[in-house]
Amino acid sequence: MIIPRFATAISALLCSMWVFATEPDEEDPYYLLTEQASQAIKAEKYDDAAARLLEAISVKPNAPENVMLLSNLGMVYSYQGKDSLALETLDEALRRAPAMRTVLLNRAGILLKLRRDTEAASDLTKVIAADSTNIKARYLRGMAAIHNRNLAQAEEDFAVLKDTDPNGDDTAIAMSTLFVVQGRSREAIPYLKTLTERVPDADTYATLADCYIDLGELSEAGATIKEGLEKFPDNGELYLCRAELGVASYRLDEAHADARKARMLGVPKQAIEAIFKRK
Repeated sequence: MIIPRFATAISALLCSMWVFATEPDEEDPYYLLTEQASQAIKAEKYDDAAARLLEAISVKPNAPENVMLLSNLGMVYSYQGKDSLALETLDEALRRAPAMRTVLLNRAGILLKLRRDTEAASDLTKVIAADSTNIKARYLRGMAAIHNRNLAQAEEDFAVLKDTDPNGDDTAIAMSTLFVVQGRSREAIPYLKTLTERVPDADTYATLADCYIDLGELSEAGATIKEGLEKFPDNGELYLCRAELGVASYRLDEAHADARKARMLGVPKQAIEAIFKRK
């Protein structure tokens, strides 16, 4: 399934934003500290980033720009695995600016990460109420809906995503995920192929191969698995797919060998047993 990409997608979507109400003074300590924080985030030096953001906020504690700095600080805490502190920081940002969409999106992302889907949906719905075509909010709310098996909600959100950004990577992830969950393998394939070309990922190759197997197109499945393993040679899900392909092709010795390899690479025993029960 492509759903495991969701956490990575959230991190990619919730990037830091640096906003100044006026043209910054490059000698202003406030500006210098925020620039240092920005560079530290890019370098994934999150301890340094948090320290610089806190220093900047202390330099001008009443600056309206601090709402964005607090939002960035919240995300830095989340990157450090300090999600409770991240939520406290974002709550403070929203206390100062309750309708700030970037902050609502960031808090929703962390809530989704913590599987607090109802609270996240509330934040995302506020964003969508203010901007019905906000693709980040539509994407996140739709993916959360899929996790909760609310496919009608996902279809509604992804329809907007498809209309607004038909060629986007997030649209391809969203639509392929929806179609796979609905068992619409034929419709999922074009989106999955797009993703393997643009943003190669082992889960995507595995999901694409599964779709081909589901349709009985075993040669295409084999070629997809081969290409995936060339790029991700230590991925257990791809070996599981090849085991499934072996079962579908009645090559049981090869299937069992691939199943053992998948197990060594961390694939759950139940998932492996399931493919042999299908025949």
